[in-house]
Amino acid sequence: MSTCATLSRELSEPLAATAATATTWLLLEQNGPWGAKALGESHLDAAVGRALEAAAAGTGVRVALIRRPGRHADCLPDARHEVVVAHAVPGRSWVRRAAVADPAELLELDFSALGAGDHGGFGAEHVGGPIALVCTNGRRDRCCALLGRPLAAELAAAGHSEVWEVTHLGGHRFSPTMLVLPYGYAYGRLTAESAKEVLAATAAGHMVPEWSRGRSGWDRPGQAAEHAVRVATGETAVDVLTVAQRPAGEGRWLVGVVHEDGRAWEAEVVEGASEPARPESCGKAAGTPSRMDVAAVRQVA
Repeated sequence: MSTCATLSRELSEPLAATAATATTWLLLEQNGPWGAKALGESHLDAAVGRALEAAAAGTGVRVALIRRPGRHADCLPDARHEVVVAHAVPGRSWVRRAAVADPAELLELDFSALGAGDHGGFGAEHVGGPIALVCTNGRRDRCCALLGRPLAAELAAAGHSEVWEVTHLGGHRFSPTMLVLPYGYAYGRLTAESAKEVLAATAAGHMVPEWSRGRSGWDRPGQAAEHAVRVATGETAVDVLTVAQRPAGEGRWLVGVVHEDGRAWEAEVVEGASEPARPESCGKAAGTPSRMDVAAVRQVA
């Protein structure tokens, strides 16, 4: 069966710089089935879902629904909902969690502050290991169900990390995709073995460039530049690099990447189109997805 993930892999489409951008993730447990637009198509009250999405718009916060791996019968909602809030900016990352009886309580949060990295004392600090979020929403794309759900189930059975299914991480054609907290790196085209390697590396404060789609706390040009420097230097420690980008013309950026040891690089990033045309999601017309290419990178310090 031809899928968007199969075609993307056959075309060797790069994974780098394809992560969804979000400085902060707000993850709300909602059991039962999810529709394609899950915030308004699940057992979550649709008005609350729309209000959460509106409150997050333009703040850097990305809202998604989560549930434990396994069968998801059309059951009644649970009495309480687990909530995970994570800030993914390097050097300032944190994860907080709480449980709410009514998801509408989350509308009282200051979304602008959350996006800027101020949790305002919400919940309690997460003190466990990495949190794995595997995209499994087959109503949005069949690849996420066909490839994501088995991966989530196997990781959960292995018991090495806390594992959740999540509604949407973007980039269906890179399935199975996974976001890992606390650092906010997204990964794609994973196997059970490579996903376990990623989780072990995360627990040790490292990332794995081979399957990395980028750190969600950076915009896509920054993701591309960071990845290029990591590949060039072999650096995998998560919080040792910072990036700062500035426009350099239409579809071009100059991105400074600074290591905590004082080394620095400048990367020229160019936005292009992926050729030949391919569907970004199963069932959609073929198109030429945007890609970020590093035209040059030079060490400046």
